[in-house]
Amino acid sequence: MGGGPGPHLHVEGTTVVHRLPAHAKLVGLLVLVLTVVALPAAPPWPFAVASLVVLSVVAATRVPARSVLTRAAVELPFVVFAVLLPFVASGPRVEVGPFRLSQAGLTGAWLLLVKGTLGVLAAIAFSTTTSPRDLVRGLRALRVPGPLVQILSFMVRYLGVVGEEMGRMRVARESRGFTARSVRAWPVLAASTGTLFLRSYERGERVHLAMVARGYTGAMPDTDPLRATGPQWGVALLPALVVAVAGLAGRWA
Repeated sequence: MGGGPGPHLHVEGTTVVHRLPAHAKLVGLLVLVLTVVALPAAPPWPFAVASLVVLSVVAATRVPARSVLTRAAVELPFVVFAVLLPFVASGPRVEVGPFRLSQAGLTGAWLLLVKGTLGVLAAIAFSTTTSPRDLVRGLRALRVPGPLVQILSFMVRYLGVVGEEMGRMRVARESRGFTARSVRAWPVLAASTGTLFLRSYERGERVHLAMVARGYTGAMPDTDPLRATGPQWGVALLPALVVAVAGLAGRWA
């Protein structure tokens, strides 16, 4: 039953962002993302303020730029959709070089790229400064329903174990000359997936029985609760506050 949570996005550090309690950072992230999403399309300068704020937060984490860009690759499907949107959207058309593009599609693509990128960068700043254990503790501090927190904690704890099991099964297949080069390999891969599911299910049963034998009654004890001071909440919510002020100023201008 050994093994840690496996590879994850957390990067060790001692920055101000790292030291903030996880539940304060999570609330700050959600409020920031919602504030950015609520920004209107015009005027555009509040987005410049939001971009400066988010980039400042990312820089404050002191995570290498290469790591940030690697994690930001998750946004690529949205980038592709944003590129296609001006071509497929309806409404008035404008000439952009040799293309006739939808005006509404251009606006939607621009908003999707800007808001999506800012949201992804903010999430990267959170994930790189918050360990899986602190994330679970933060959810518990925010009074998230206990069963959901326990499911997440077990997933974090045993995801690496399941990954190692998959690696051993892959080595076993390759040692017997198996290579997945065509659809004829699908039955073997399906059988391996079924075997992995059964082993994981049986492992879960054994873990549950071991917990019950040690007095588990459906709730995990909270031996190290998270707490945040007023200044820490202020630091966590400051980026969202700056973006909100910029958005309100843009509407009143």
